[in-house]
Amino acid sequence: CEAESTLRLELANGSRVVSLPGNEQTIRGFSGVSLLVIDEAARVPDDLYYAVRPMLAVSRGRLVAMTTPFGKRGFFFREWTEGGEAWKRVRVVAEECPRINAEFLAEERRALGDWWYRQEYQCEFVETQDQVFGYDLVMRAISSEVEPLFGGGV
Repeated sequence: CEAESTLRLELANGSRVVSLPGNEQTIRGFSGVSLLVIDEAARVPDDLYYAVRPMLAVSRGRLVAMTTPFGKRGFFFREWTEGGEAWKRVRVVAEECPRINAEFLAEERRALGDWWYRQEYQCEFVETQDQVFGYDLVMRAISSEVEPLFGGGV
């Protein structure tokens, strides 16, 4: 039943907003999308991101990904750091929001700790807590000048 997998809002001007499930296997099939919004994008699995991109193929619609960072991983991190000119990036940290007072932020830093605070309120891509080697160290170790030990690629 369609009502179980989607929520819709239809406006008087003919526009509609459709909320789709966050599952790569059941989200496929929409086309002609003029605006695709991915909320909490840093936490959306890569396969889901790749499954929704074709929705913009015919319409050449816009894609907006909104989120706070969640480590140096996933499509959102790659698009933010390597996405090139195709993306407009907007970063707003908590101190720039006049509705959030300094006392609240000080309490949040104390309660969450520096690692969570930097992600949630400073919009920083921090290292994940469970990794053995840092992202920058791994990236410096990769070189196209060195031949793979086993085989020549894929």
